Amino acid sequence: MSKYKNVIERVFLNNYKKSAIKVSFNRDELAQACDELGIPRIKNLGDIPYSYRFRKDLPDLIKEVCPANSEWIIIGTGIGTYEFRLAAPGKIEPTPNRQRIKVPDATPEIVRKYAPGTDEQALLTKIRYNRLIDLFTGLTCYSIQNHLRTTIQNIGQIEIDEVYLGLNKKGTHFIIPCQAKSPGDKFGIVQVIQDIEFCKSRYQNAICKPIALQFLNENDVAILELVVEEINGIFNFSVVDERHYKLVGRDEISDEEIRAMSLLEK
Repeated sequence: MSKYKNVIERVFLNNYKKSAIKVSFNRDELAQACDELGIPRIKNLGDIPYSYRFRKDLPDLIKEVCPANSEWIIIGTGIGTYEFRLAAPGKIEPTPNRQRIKVPDATPEIVRKYAPGTDEQALLTKIRYNRLIDLFTGLTCYSIQNHLRTTIQNIGQIEIDEVYLGLNKKGTHFIIPCQAKSPGDKFGIVQVIQDIEFCKSRYQNAICKPIALQFLNENDVAILELVVEEINGIFNFSVVDERHYKLVGRDEISDEEIRAMSLLEK
């Protein structure tokens, strides 16, 4: 992966101008950087920006050329075209030590037997069976597509883990793109930007509510509603709401706990 590091550094330095908040480049420049560095051309050039958008931190050389309290991210701007952009911050993780809200686990036993663990697929499965999107949003929600891959104009190819349609008591429609993460991972602003643009292009009349999901352990789940605002050309990434849920057996919720929760609603 040192080749990736060297190539992305060269592309950034070839295009960066002092005090810039946007640095554009394209796939041809990735090939050109390989030639300038005297290394064999990487076959899948698109994997270089993809890696730094979703899997890897950018090299220190790029991080250092950044205003205080912000960081560089890479976004897609079309087929084979990209931009370094400033974000504050670029990634978010669940808040530690929040109260765990107990929810009776409705996951069928046979599903728990054959789909154990804390990977993203297991997370999406438990979220669906326990209607945690409904509980978190206060909406009646329906899963309409999962593992979506599509292409968005001015962005390029995107992936969304699951898409829900929500309905409130007034009949207002909500579109809820979800990204799922395994324990220890962070939620990236690039994914949320893509989710929002997808909703604008395909579901123009529904309200978009980007949601992030993460296992804290095999039975505890963090759910966050996220928002991205562009202020003076810099993307600002923040949390609208956050709840942590604990999936438990029916005997793990006492009558005292049920009464206490009822009092909070009065």
